[in-house]
Amino acid sequence: MKGTGSKNSWALFLLILAGIVLGGFIGMLAEGVPALNWLSYGQTFGLDEPIVLNLGLLVITFGLSIKITIASIIGVILSIIIYRFL
Repeated sequence: MKGTGSKNSWALFLLILAGIVLGGFIGMLAEGVPALNWLSYGQTFGLDEPIVLNLGLLVITFGLSIKITIASIIGVILSIIIYRFL
């Protein structure tokens, strides 16, 4: 019996991650095409300058930047739809 309790949350996480990556890739490819340029429209947020921790022997750099585009949002929506049909 296939119910909502039997679905794996890791599968949903991996599908959403794949949707973000593929959507971002499609958005990056669509930047040069005039008819599909709207897919690459988005917002970038995060740390502009990475935080550097210099311990003399060890240097650790912390940084995070996230770019959300229309194509990545479409990818997430498609991955959720695919998950519902699995």
